[in-house]
Amino acid sequence: MTADEGHAIVRVEAASINPSDVKNLAGAMSQTTLHRTPGRDYAGVVEQGPSEWLGAKVWGTGGDVGFTRDGTHAQHIAVPVEALSRMPLSLGFPEAASVGVNFLVAWQGLVEAAAIQAGETLLIIGANGGVGGAVAQIARHVGALVIGADRTSPPAGSAILDVADTLLIGEVDLPKAAREANGGRGADVVYDCVGGKAMFASAVNCLAHRGRLVEISATGGRDVQFDLADFYHNESRLFGVDSLKRDLVHSARMLDALRPQFDDGTFRPAPVAATYPLDAASEAYHRVAAGAAGRIVLTPNA
Repeated sequence: MTADEGHAIVRVEAASINPSDVKNLAGAMSQTTLHRTPGRDYAGVVEQGPSEWLGAKVWGTGGDVGFTRDGTHAQHIAVPVEALSRMPLSLGFPEAASVGVNFLVAWQGLVEAAAIQAGETLLIIGANGGVGGAVAQIARHVGALVIGADRTSPPAGSAILDVADTLLIGEVDLPKAAREANGGRGADVVYDCVGGKAMFASAVNCLAHRGRLVEISATGGRDVQFDLADFYHNESRLFGVDSLKRDLVHSARMLDALRPQFDDGTFRPAPVAATYPLDAASEAYHRVAAGAAGRIVLTPNA
């Protein structure tokens, strides 16, 4: 692998495995062009490229990498020079490689789509996961009140434990519980990490007047039903977010914007549950497919 005028070669020191990587390997991602090395998130060191980048520690993610260009679950990756982003000095390689997709999806939905503001209330459905934790941290940084909801209690070390003003665990009637936690009022923004038949209608019913609903998943089925009259009478708004639409270059600018908050400790990645060498990637993928809590990270050059 050799750098050309527009690309640098990065030695991959760590690359986390996302559920979308598992789906990609299973052939469930229609946009993937074969043959293809999977993997979206990475952290590593620039080995070839412009002189000002040689030896730099970098991090990255993107909706193209692993799908339409070779991905990060390899010892080296070629990336556009304009997609290079210096990783936070406060993070090690496994932690930096655990930020990408989680914070990219959170940023897209919360900042770019819903445009959450200070003083507003956010409800996160599926708050225990990596995306939920990233959403919570960004919302708190903006100055929003954060309510997290999930079926089970968050694992130790989850950012949501420190960030959420209220945690709703195992609530059967989520709209009622969310309103009780917010003085009888719905949420200005509902970020639904579950979606689909499993949660969509309930998420809609959690919205305050002119509330914004962000959907990123379709758990349990993609065809959903809800009361359309109630939806438009409430002047509700619905946003779909697809991180695969953001390539390495776009994602690098998002990571640049987040770097200061990681360096000063405002933001932190989801906990790293385990690291695996590249020759044990199959075992690592199976752990992610089984729903492992925390991030599973490959260390290709360890």
